[in-house]
Amino acid sequence: MQQKAEFDQRVQEALNNPQLRSNFRIAMDGLMEKRSNAFPDKSFMEELRVLGSKIRANALAKQPELLEQLEANCTRNGIQVHWAETIEQANRIVLEIMERHNATRMIKGKSMVSEEMEMNHFLEAQGKSCIESDLGEYIIQLDHETPSHIIAPAIHKSKQEIAKLFKAKHPDIPYSEDIETMTRSARQVLRSKFYEAEIGLSGVNFAVAETGTLCLVENEGNGRMCTTVPPVHIAVTGIEKVLEKLSDVPPLLKLLTRSASGQHISTYFNMISSPRKPGERDGPKEVHLVLLDNQRSKIYEDDELFDSLRCIRCGACMNHCPVYTRIGGHAYGSLIPGPIGSCIEPQKFCLDKFGVLPTASTLCGACGEVCPVKIPLPKLLHRLRYEQVRDDHTGATNGQGSQRSGKEAMIWKLWSWAHANPAVYRSGTRLASLFRGAIPNKIGPWTRVRTAPKIAPKSLHQLAREEGFDHE
Repeated sequence: MQQKAEFDQRVQEALNNPQLRSNFRIAMDGLMEKRSNAFPDKSFMEELRVLGSKIRANALAKQPELLEQLEANCTRNGIQVHWAETIEQANRIVLEIMERHNATRMIKGKSMVSEEMEMNHFLEAQGKSCIESDLGEYIIQLDHETPSHIIAPAIHKSKQEIAKLFKAKHPDIPYSEDIETMTRSARQVLRSKFYEAEIGLSGVNFAVAETGTLCLVENEGNGRMCTTVPPVHIAVTGIEKVLEKLSDVPPLLKLLTRSASGQHISTYFNMISSPRKPGERDGPKEVHLVLLDNQRSKIYEDDELFDSLRCIRCGACMNHCPVYTRIGGHAYGSLIPGPIGSCIEPQKFCLDKFGVLPTASTLCGACGEVCPVKIPLPKLLHRLRYEQVRDDHTGATNGQGSQRSGKEAMIWKLWSWAHANPAVYRSGTRLASLFRGAIPNKIGPWTRVRTAPKIAPKSLHQLAREEGFDHE
């Protein structure tokens, strides 16, 4: 199958890249240690996780009415709300806002939803300039790459690689491998872009229905610049980011920052409730909120897969995943990699395209153990594996049954039948023991990285009888 073959190729390329593996190993070890240090009191951490889980579950249970309340309060505050069922509609809305203001330049804060929309490519095709202002996003934009992590987009690159990239793209800037110097150089390049851009764009971490407030968590200050310096601010977010009350934000913020980067609080926390008011010296004249569905409503309909919408995008599941930490984000071939990406991406973009991702897991349970809002990720991965092979066509997942093999289904039916019939089972085990020497050493993909199993000359029942135990 082409999907699996392409995935296998990307995995092998990642495993054969010692620099990439070293970069990820160092970065992931550091993030895991920081998260552990941020939660020294494990009982407090568990209480906070339970509270965070309840807050997100409550918001999702009430999502339809909360979205209506969010729209009403945002509109009352002067924020213009737009609904987009598809990525195409969302991009068209952003383009129409730009054209209405004769805008040709956009400066962007970090936004995974804009990445989901492939907004940069869309706007560039329309003759618009779109510059990333988040340092990690700016680095990968310079190198024409996609994010490899939802919190640290350029985490797969070493400082030496970034220094060479900066020198190639900005030859007038002195070469340096010092992180602070490179950061300062990037800020000097970007500083004028904030003032030149007619449009500023950001993501949304939490959208509060009670007050019509858009919350933005960041560390660099670029998000605050994007949302206040340009005359027009556009915020794009998925519909699942809505919360019921403003008091729901502090517990989730504690979980988000500690789980993502080990910080007790982020450097900046922005709360946007309206455009610039009379007498205020800064802020945009217009604020637009684009609410994107893109299959989220369909996920919402499933009583089990619904839980994947609780995600607050901290990246902790990736940092602790033994698969992600060894192959990196780009090997997945999806926007959101790691365990949560393996749950969400196949649902949003079809099992036909990303059905291989749920199999990129050992089901060790580490992701579920560290998820700050207690998403049962191993359970969801197992469910999506089932969706790939089921044949009753009653589920709502796009691409259901796309990986089903008639041959494999027949083998399992025979296996089930044999184990349900004692006489057949005993005869089979005797024959397997008798002809154990004829079993080949290569048994398909299983033995590509494993030793073929060797059947014992005697079954457990035979050994028990020889010892005088009656097993019947």
